[in-house]
Amino acid sequence: MAYWLMKSEPDTFSIDDLETRPQQTEPWNGVRNYQVRNMFRDQFKVGDLAFFYHSNTKVPGVYGVMKVVSTAYPDPTQFDPKSDYYDAKSKREEPRWLLVDVQFERKLAQPISLATLRAHEKKLHGMMLLAPGSRLSVTPVKPAHWDYILKLEGK
Repeated sequence: MAYWLMKSEPDTFSIDDLETRPQQTEPWNGVRNYQVRNMFRDQFKVGDLAFFYHSNTKVPGVYGVMKVVSTAYPDPTQFDPKSDYYDAKSKREEPRWLLVDVQFERKLAQPISLATLRAHEKKLHGMMLLAPGSRLSVTPVKPAHWDYILKLEGK
């Protein structure tokens, strides 16, 4: 099993939105980055766990846990001209963009803010989220970092 951190702006899609979806499951659509697309295709597996991270908000941070419940498949929003994620160059026979379905596992007892993560940077050394200039919306999380972050929830 692998661990991930997946960012979403809460005014677009939040942990609360995921919790209220049918079967608490949702396609993680709209990703338009080739590196993330390749991670979806080559590294994501059913059963992997991910932190739900709220970005671009007053208190950015980890707000919950979700599980990957599908393998990668073409993101249908790339073919919809009415979608914000439409890509006119993407063809159904050769889709450019992929997604995975995620399922709500739980909210954290208390969010773990980016400031808190930064305060523990020595223990989280190498975590991509904390790297200068890191802008990827999906990043891998080392098992030791995963465990450490979950321990921060109780503090």
